[in-house]
Amino acid sequence: MEHSMQKLNDFSRSRIALEPDGTLIAVIEMSLSSWLVAGIVPGVERQPLKKLAVDESALLKLLHRWREEAEKAGRRIGRIAVAFEAGRDGFWLARWLKARSIEAYVIHAASVAVSREHRRAKTDRLDTELLKRAFLGWLRGERDHCKMVAIPSIKNEDAKRPNRERENLVSEQSRIINRMKAALIRLGIRGFNPKLKRAAGRLEDLRTPEGSQYHRTRWLSCVATWSGDGSLGIRSGRLRRHAWSVLITRPVMDRTLWCACWCV
Repeated sequence: MEHSMQKLNDFSRSRIALEPDGTLIAVIEMSLSSWLVAGIVPGVERQPLKKLAVDESALLKLLHRWREEAEKAGRRIGRIAVAFEAGRDGFWLARWLKARSIEAYVIHAASVAVSREHRRAKTDRLDTELLKRAFLGWLRGERDHCKMVAIPSIKNEDAKRPNRERENLVSEQSRIINRMKAALIRLGIRGFNPKLKRAAGRLEDLRTPEGSQYHRTRWLSCVATWSGDGSLGIRSGRLRRHAWSVLITRPVMDRTLWCACWCV
């Protein structure tokens, strides 16, 4: 096999030859409340820019309207390619477009080259122009413009959620336990392990090197329930406003966990 042959999972450039006169190209700058869609329509001198509400049906109508404009200008559109950056919306829109015979690509956000100037103009309009140039270069088969992300099925995407949630919980656990230990060491108390099962009950027995008791109002213990929808319910109302907490996973999917809370 020749070294020049492109790998199957190489998303650094397109493997499909681009026909500019027969390809409608569009990029989407997505925000929480709206989508800004920029297009390159064959046969149309202007490069249209349209702001839409977050509505996939309106996006599809817009793409079909641009295709009709190209056909009126004497161009036969055989391919519609749409791209947007990976972000909060995930991959659902790409799957939705693919199901309607539209090529959809998700751009790896870190792969798009941006200006390194300390101060540069940044608006949604300028971002769409940057995405258009990057996507157009990718479609031409040129390297170093941008890279695409593999679009998973909804089943594969859901399968990754437990691991990601676990990583977040473990990271949060480590961060807060370290802060708890640092707060104790500041008062000269060492050797207390918040991870132990009976750690909450040992709080009253803590003594500083000066012999004073570690005031129990500084430390509060509570039982927390990790529910299926991802919410954390704390039984004591006193902890809701002035506390930060840490979940101790044993095992990871255990529903009832204890946490130690530092009242600030």
